[in-house]
Amino acid sequence: MSGLPHGWAEVRLEAVAAINPGRIEGLSLDTSVSFVPMPAVSDVDGEIVSPTVRPFAEVSKGYTQFQEGDVIFAKITPCMENGKIAVARTLENGVACGSTEFHVVRPLGGNSPDYIWRFLRQKSFREDAEASMTGAVGQRRVPATYLRDSRLPLPPLPEQRRIVTKIDSLAGKSRRARDHLDHIPSLVEKYKQAVMAAAFRGELTAGARGKHASSGWTKATLAEVCNRRRPITYGVIKLGTEVPGGVPCLRTSNVRWLHIDVQGIKSISKVLSDEYHRTILSGGEVLVNVRGTLGGVAVVPSTMSGWNVSREVAVAAVDAKYVLAEYAAYWIAATSSQQWLSGVERGVAYTGINIEDLRKLPVAYPNRDEQREIVRRIETAFNWIDRLASEATSARRLIDHLDQSVLAKAFQGELVHQDPTDEPADVLLERIRTGRDIARTTRRGQRGRHPV
Repeated sequence: MSGLPHGWAEVRLEAVAAINPGRIEGLSLDTSVSFVPMPAVSDVDGEIVSPTVRPFAEVSKGYTQFQEGDVIFAKITPCMENGKIAVARTLENGVACGSTEFHVVRPLGGNSPDYIWRFLRQKSFREDAEASMTGAVGQRRVPATYLRDSRLPLPPLPEQRRIVTKIDSLAGKSRRARDHLDHIPSLVEKYKQAVMAAAFRGELTAGARGKHASSGWTKATLAEVCNRRRPITYGVIKLGTEVPGGVPCLRTSNVRWLHIDVQGIKSISKVLSDEYHRTILSGGEVLVNVRGTLGGVAVVPSTMSGWNVSREVAVAAVDAKYVLAEYAAYWIAATSSQQWLSGVERGVAYTGINIEDLRKLPVAYPNRDEQREIVRRIETAFNWIDRLASEATSARRLIDHLDQSVLAKAFQGELVHQDPTDEPADVLLERIRTGRDIARTTRRGQRGRHPV
């Protein structure tokens, strides 16, 4: 690390902090202290969020001890990689005991715990720490020597405080932007449902038909708009073992909301598939999840002709002379239809929809030209919504990148101004060394003193 500003120094972390300083002396066993197991540290914000209070007598042995202002660093995988690193704040009586999977970093000489915490929690630092881990898979840990030997860019104390203040300000803005962007996925679903609701009230195409948006629409059941020779039914009851090169069979995990996920498709024997010939797909059918994970509905593309489905999936071969397959899928996916289906769900631990109930699902539809226009307008609106959602996802990734860029600038001395009147870091380091020498001399003297 070179090119640091005047007044800075590059040091090993152990030069400015005690690593795993050990037990806290002089504390009465009946003193209340904070108790911080690993789950009490947030991997999102890097804060202690849910400590409890225990008598010191209960937790004085078998746990890691630390005090107000220490930085705790999860050493075990995957907690370290996930960012379970925090400054110990507002501890009961200023003391805590916690998981033995924490390293403790105790800043010396007035060094800012927040500055050190920001440095340790950088993504780049955690990636380097991961590479240093030792131990068996699933139990790998960052050794204390890694922390002791880590190189820390050390600014003067006042600049440390200015850096922390600036990072906090920028992080607050990032957090607010991130919170707004994180709401986008739920808004996307609401907007899409609102579009479909308007479509099936006849509002999207009302301009082409005059004032009476719903006039001329036919009301029927789902069974009545399907091919009479292919009644709505479910597929293969027991799939058996995987058959390489066999017939792909779609399950509820594949039938998603308005699309089919081709990941994890299981293949069955052709003999077994032929036993359930009524659900062999030809393309254009509408699939509906009726067991397990409900809500999935999608149109079968022609590329899946010859495939089959499991018993958890119903096949509705809609007749195009009544209803277009895409129109039917949107109708079933809409909130009004999903609420109707929820009302006929059966079971408690394993909910499902009876085929007879699915056949009775109410369907309202206009003529085919208007159906095509409704489908076109829904797809146009969905594409626009998806584009906005994609832009929000990109912005979310950009914020994460900007946060890391801010930290990189901070630790290169490029985030805040340098004040030439600040005491240089070298002076601070000398003061810490002197304090440690005095402490060692004092301890040796105490060990060598004998009672008269």
